[in-house]
Amino acid sequence: MSPQLIRLSRRSLGRVASHGVGGAISRVPTPSLERRYADTPTRFSPRPHRCLKASSVSLFILTFGITGYAKMTAKMVSYEQNGTKLEGYLAYDDSITAKGKVPGILIFPEWWGLNDYIKSRADQLAAMGYVAFAADMYGGAQTTTEPEKARELSGQLYGKPLMAERARVALDELLKTGLADPNKIATIGFCFGGAVSLTLAYTGAPIAGVVTFHGGLIPVPADAAQKINAKFLILHGALDPMVNKEAVDKFLQSMNDAKLDFQFVEYSGALHAFTNPAADKARAAGLNGVGYNAEAATRSWEQMKMFFRELFGQ
Repeated sequence: MSPQLIRLSRRSLGRVASHGVGGAISRVPTPSLERRYADTPTRFSPRPHRCLKASSVSLFILTFGITGYAKMTAKMVSYEQNGTKLEGYLAYDDSITAKGKVPGILIFPEWWGLNDYIKSRADQLAAMGYVAFAADMYGGAQTTTEPEKARELSGQLYGKPLMAERARVALDELLKTGLADPNKIATIGFCFGGAVSLTLAYTGAPIAGVVTFHGGLIPVPADAAQKINAKFLILHGALDPMVNKEAVDKFLQSMNDAKLDFQFVEYSGALHAFTNPAADKARAAGLNGVGYNAEAATRSWEQMKMFFRELFGQ
């Protein structure tokens, strides 16, 4: 089945165009609307209508839990790959995992590394009832805010076997927790992490779904189609200059040629890194082509949640 271009009315914004092998494409306009906060890294205090800083909430949760609502656990986890020491971030709700295994979500960071933004996304997923594990792709939980350093770090992996190898050990670490249902594993990736998510799926790893947010779009290798187990949700900024139309077209053609089950959603007005509030600061510092877009950030996160409900049947 060839992909379909779905034109949505304002009332149907954010809904998935369609599903099925061969994919679905929707280009979603993003007019101004009241701001929603589901996409933000801020966590909420147990007292209604009051917000605390993320660090304060994390400390409260780790120490006391949230009586009557959840008992959150969040911690760094040491592991290694061929002698390289890695530090991932694990988050889950004890009150849910105590009842049995739940779907697991493996998170691959932007090229900045495993920073607080990525940890906040893991916390959000844990609050939704998933076991979330954010991978350390560089070793020693390295992070940076400098584009040149980020380019250097990601360049050591991008397009090389090491990228898939390091992604796979992160998947193994998530499974080792014993908290995640091995038949209900998905990955999400942001920017560089989107390319990592795709690369892992192309190896035939046992993952049910892949979500990329403004991710690098690596075409499906010709010899990988028969190995792939995952369904795909690709969330892309329509004005992303780092992943241009030529790259998008080549990627979509490869997905169709491989007859994979995918959805491609494009957000008007959205640049690269549209989910990250820090993108505006990076642009101001000279990194062109990036920018935060609150509407696209919210809608893409909601799209992910819908995809997971379909994928996991819950």
